[in-house]
Amino acid sequence: MDNPALELHENDLHKSSSNPVPKKTHMYHHSEIVERKPSWSLLKMFLVCLLACLITTAIGVLILSLVYVGHFSPMSGQDTADKDPAPSSSTPKDNKVDARFGFLNHLGKSKVHDFQGGGIQWARFRKDLGHYDSDEEVKFGTSLNSQQSRMTAGTLRIKSKGLRAPHWHFNANEHGFLLQGTAWIGIVDEGGETVTTYNVTAGQVIFFPKNTLHWVKNVGDEDCLFFLFFTTHDELQTLDVDDAFFSTPEDIAARSLKPQKGVDFIRTFKRPKDDQAINLPPNLVELVQNASYLQSPDEQVWKYFYDLKGSKEFLYPGGIIQWARYRRNGIGLNNKEKIFSESLNQHADSLTLGTLRIYSNGLRQPHFHFNAHEMGYVISGCGKIGITGTNPTTDFEVGIGDVFFFPIGTQHYIKSTCDEDLYMILAFSTGNQLQTLDMDDYFHATADHILAQLFLKKQDEFKQIPKFQDDQAVNLP
Repeated sequence: MDNPALELHENDLHKSSSNPVPKKTHMYHHSEIVERKPSWSLLKMFLVCLLACLITTAIGVLILSLVYVGHFSPMSGQDTADKDPAPSSSTPKDNKVDARFGFLNHLGKSKVHDFQGGGIQWARFRKDLGHYDSDEEVKFGTSLNSQQSRMTAGTLRIKSKGLRAPHWHFNANEHGFLLQGTAWIGIVDEGGETVTTYNVTAGQVIFFPKNTLHWVKNVGDEDCLFFLFFTTHDELQTLDVDDAFFSTPEDIAARSLKPQKGVDFIRTFKRPKDDQAINLPPNLVELVQNASYLQSPDEQVWKYFYDLKGSKEFLYPGGIIQWARYRRNGIGLNNKEKIFSESLNQHADSLTLGTLRIYSNGLRQPHFHFNAHEMGYVISGCGKIGITGTNPTTDFEVGIGDVFFFPIGTQHYIKSTCDEDLYMILAFSTGNQLQTLDMDDYFHATADHILAQLFLKKQDEFKQIPKFQDDQAVNLP
């Protein structure tokens, strides 16, 4: 490859034992006898009270013990016999969740957030645990957050003629890969003087910098399906234009837009009951009489667009990699690609994207990244993934619609296990040049006498590990 995870506070009853006064043989004066009688009465009363307290306490403890055993015994009734204690609404049951879900999310099977014009599914961190749909999603979301992944993922489906409403993200850049369909993109630059619009088709990449207003319109006959990456491991913060408008006082909106009829015109806007994040009104034909989908000049478009499917293919014995990334000095890029490369590098917290195709039974050999977390989405095929980090090695199967996550520095491999190719879109949390080290490369780079001492094998044995002319990053047996 281009080298270019009660206290029962027992108050010990220190019983003070009172030794009785020894009986004396001499005769007491009558007045002395009268004075000592009250002392004997008080002592007897104290002893009686103490004894009563001890008996009462013992009986109470016995009763409570019987009640506790009767209430919590699994044999005490049908309601508790087959049920676990009610799960907490505020803490995840990490001890019951398989470790692989710290790196795996079954996004394709997750809840679809439906809108009039399409739907969204999420693989992300939530501040409120009640907003997750399963303990497995909690495990994945908290893993992204604790590892400071700077990545959130999701799918966006837009129906034909549907519109992802103009919006912006407060805390993240957005990178998207179009899986199917045709869309028209709009981006409004600072001051609104420049509006960049362009068309995208399946296999191409879009890029929206943080706090940049943008929209996505499906202009084809089939659904558009995007896979999206956002550069935050916190909860994504987004504001749609319609929400901003309806949150603005009428007089302020009127003074800003200065429409004919002023405030009266502003009052003709009625907020729909349903969220318009993905908009598709039933009377769209009546509302829109004509629409044009113009393409802006290349020097504007390529700041926010990359033809990934048309880019250079890096061929390996076991598969193919294509990149939408920054390259120092534009090495290996054409003039249009250089515009995109520099745009990524100029924006903080941007991502490197790429597609990885692994042929059937092919292997993306064990490797790790010096300067980036990695997140991927399975588009087709199936495979097996293994991760080695500070915790014991975790391996798991992946299929279509699954999202996986590799924290920075963790060694990982991906193996294709189906008859068809395993095809994925990958994102890396760096806008600089990705730095990677493969297992065969670090074995060859380490002196054989060091390896012999480490693995307790004879030095000559390591000559059995061959060097190949072709890079074996993605290989076949």
